[in-house]
Parts: sequence; structure tokens; C-alpha cells
Amino acid sequence: MKMSDTDDDVPQLSSQALAALQEFYIEEQQKNDIKSIEEGSHYSLGSIEENWNLSQFWYDSETALRLATEAIQAVGKGGRIACVSTPSVYQKLKELGSEDFSTCILEYDRRFSVYGDEYVFYDYNDPLKLPENLTAHSFDIVLADPPYLSEECLRKTADTIKYLTKGKILLCTGATMEEPAAKYLGVKMCKFLPKHTQNLANEFRCYANYDSRLDSDSL
Repeated sequence: MKMSDTDDDVPQLSSQALAALQEFYIEEQQKNDIKSIEEGSHYSLGSIEENWNLSQFWYDSETALRLATEAIQAVGKGGRIACVSTPSVYQKLKELGSEDFSTCILEYDRRFSVYGDEYVFYDYNDPLKLPENLTAHSFDIVLADPPYLSEECLRKTADTIKYLTKGKILLCTGATMEEPAAKYLGVKMCKFLPKHTQNLANEFRCYANYDSRLDSDSL
């Protein structure tokens, strides 16, 4: 049979079917990723690969260690640390391993569900849709890195941060977000320069609303 020169006879999937198929492939990929992570050392940096479609860019080991250490020192013994869209820091906290503090990770990517009860699904578009056990002002410090460099994303993430924290905030985002960061969270830019495993075009900075060691000359 001779094929038509047009695409009229080629079966076409509806937009709903295409969306359902794409969702299926994503879920299958996440299942495979979770399985491979569970079989390895899933607390090590890089055990979960970046997904640029989700605007994921991991910190390098030095930055993750510096931020994790800062958070531990800021909360003291028995402190609680919330990592909002900062899985690299969460992984480093778990690597350091200590009974002196507790932590949890709020993240949109469900691959991080391998972390069990410490994982909380989080969508910045619905910033206060949180489980009941995450009560208001129950964390000594909230460390956050909004996934997108936009004022809207920062503003919504700020609602989550202010709800969770008892007071201390450590924010990582672009240098261009300095003004809205001060506006929504009352944070100031620190001297420490965070770095990522990938070279990003945008300059990134750390911000804090307390006297952070990240603002010290002896970093």
C-alpha cells in the first residue's frame, strides 16, 4: 500500500493522552531513580541527579558543607533545621550525622521521598499547604533556595519560610534578588559566595537575617 504524502492518515494522540503519557513516563523514571538511589548511598551529594526541567542546580560539596555547618551552629544543640528546596544541604546534614539536631527537606521532586518521614512534598505555588506536623514557627532556622529567580517565586517561598521559622532565615538566591529578599524576609547579603557543581550564568549569593558566620572574613 502506498503511503500518503500527507499526515492526515497518521494517528494523532489528543493533548490529554499526550499529557497522560508524559506523566506516566515521568512517574516510571522517578520509580527507577528511587530504586537506584535506595540501592546506593542516597545521602551522598550527587546521588540524585539534577533535573534542569525543574530548575535544579546542586551546590558543590564545599558550599553544601559550609551552609550545613552554618545551620548547625546557628541552631545549637537540639535545634531543628528546615531545608526548603535545598537538597544538597539536607544531604550534607545527613552525611554529617548527629543527634544534636533534626532536619527535614521540603521539595517538589518526589524522588526525595527516599528520605522517608523527613521528606515533605512542597510546591511553592501553594506555600502554606503543609502537613499538620509542620506547625507554625517550629524550626530554629529555615534554609531556602527558591527554584526560580523571580520575585513571585521568592514572595511565595517567603510565606513558607516565615510560617516555619522561629526567627532565623538563611536564603540562597541570585544577587539580582537582593532588594525583594530584603523586602519579603528582612535578610541582608553575606560575604560568602555559594558555588554550584554547574557553572551558572547568574551570580548567586547568601542572605541572612541574623549575625551569620557567612558574613565573616574568615570563611
